[in-house]
Amino acid sequence: MAIESRIRELGSRHENLDRSIQEETKRPASDATRLRELKRQKLKLKEQIEGLRSQLH
Repeated sequence: MAIESRIRELGSRHENLDRSIQEETKRPASDATRLRELKRQKLKLKEQIEGLRSQLH
């Protein structure tokens, strides 16, 4: 159960980052550095989620 809980937590953070990325891209003068960092964080979370899911199976 602890792994499933962690996956949900990371999934929530992943969704929050996705919203932040969308908001940043809608800004007239979006910050490319910030966007790159948000996308990097999102990818890292996705990799962690996939790693945990593979432990479940």
